Amino acid sequence: QLDEAPEVDTGTVEKERVEGRLEVRNLSFTYPGTEREVLSDISFVAEPGQMIALVGRSGSGKSTLAALIPRFYHHDKGQILLDGVEIEQYRLRNLRRHVSQVTQHVTLFNDTVANNIAYGDLAGAPRADIEAAAADAYAKEFVDRLPKGFDTEVGENGVLLSGGQRQRLAIARALLKNAPLLILDEATSALDTESERHIQAALDHVMQGRTTLVIAHRLSTIEKADQILVMDQGRLVERGTHTELLAANGHYARLHAMGL
Repeated sequence: QLDEAPEVDTGTVEKERVEGRLEVRNLSFTYPGTEREVLSDISFVAEPGQMIALVGRSGSGKSTLAALIPRFYHHDKGQILLDGVEIEQYRLRNLRRHVSQVTQHVTLFNDTVANNIAYGDLAGAPRADIEAAAADAYAKEFVDRLPKGFDTEVGENGVLLSGGQRQRLAIARALLKNAPLLILDEATSALDTESERHIQAALDHVMQGRTTLVIAHRLSTIEKADQILVMDQGRLVERGTHTELLAANGHYARLHAMGL
């Protein structure tokens, strides 16, 4: 049992399914017990199925913004609306059902590959669904080569798997969960080109038909984003498509020239 206070949950709204329209209005945020605002007056809309990319130097507030959506922290200035309902009004468990996350830090359990893809609310998912998610995440090929395939134990925190393999299992989880809103902390920096190519293909799969918020560490992934939001020191300093932002010759163009 973890010695953590239970998460605050005063929400009452439960929705079976959401469309995935995300609207952030005048959002500002300061971590509890600190002074400095890490997000200042952020506003944007992601329509269902759109891909919105967040770019900016390290420490610009991208990850903080992403962490507020599933309510890992509470915001008190401004609003975050999912399908028109402030996220604080959803029951926490219901809110998180609608959001999938693929982050740099993939937590794996000392259990089988299959149980690592289907855990939590997804435990007990049909084997065929687990294998289909793994196939779409380009994970099935390496899983099939493991000594017991999907029944292979991955070891404590997945020590038996490479970074690229762990990442593909995380994408398989998101595919199996099939949530309408996807938060992608695009962490391909640690991967070799071979893995990265697979993962790029897997990400294209998982983003289809979902509203996706991508925290981009490399710009190659986001050239096809519907909207790119450029952050700097907690503020939104530019927004537009890849082509528009290059033409504007500002922050984004500089990041691009630096080859981020």
